[in-house]
Amino acid sequence: MKKELLITFTAFFFMSLTALTGAYAGDSNEKTVTVSEEKVDITGDGKKDVIYVKGVPFEEGTQFLKEIYLKIKASDGKTYKIELEGGYDPSTKYKDLNHDSVKDIFISVPTGGSGGLLNFYLYTLKDFKVVNLTVPEPLTVSSQFEEAYKATVRIEQTGQSYTFDLSDRKADYDRLGLYHNGKLNEPTELMVLPFGTLKPVKVNDQQYGLIGSQRINGAYNADGIANLESTWLYENGKWKLLKADVINLFSR
Repeated sequence: MKKELLITFTAFFFMSLTALTGAYAGDSNEKTVTVSEEKVDITGDGKKDVIYVKGVPFEEGTQFLKEIYLKIKASDGKTYKIELEGGYDPSTKYKDLNHDSVKDIFISVPTGGSGGLLNFYLYTLKDFKVVNLTVPEPLTVSSQFEEAYKATVRIEQTGQSYTFDLSDRKADYDRLGLYHNGKLNEPTELMVLPFGTLKPVKVNDQQYGLIGSQRINGAYNADGIANLESTWLYENGKWKLLKADVINLFSR
């Protein structure tokens, strides 16, 4: 009798598990949304492939996509999937960034938050092989507030140094306790953010590269001081820094 009950319970358990799995898969399919659909030759065979950007909303009615992925129906009859991090409103551009005469897929995904940060991705599907080309790392910067309402920034990759006069923010910095009568209360670094923008641009007559911008803030996110701009070219399987500049923001 116990054996029969055990068999009956086991059968019921697996039937229930199957039903739950099927229901979950059905719900997941219903929640998937298509953000964009484009036809571009990204394999190099002269035929257009269909690239879908799809996502799964965090919950019904929200704009945040907890899952984002590319679904590519290629001209070889196969479907390829590339998974990305979650975010808002992903967008794609198609440029030959690794200079192999085939367009690559460049994707940007805003992550939200007060810093206005994004995730960036770069893939090639040349000859029907998915390869992550990666994107450049943000520039490494050492920075600090100085005495008398000043600040210094040094770009580690190039050695370029900049000094900022922030005396127009005296009242704000005194109120925050950062300074007292021009004397820095304690060593404090500036806020150097990752890439806020990164986009394909023509860096010479024939080749595309990437130009990125990183915000340099003072005591808080709204305390903008400058933008750090960098230009990159893909060479020999890696990103080469062509130039870097610091662009002062207008005084408040």
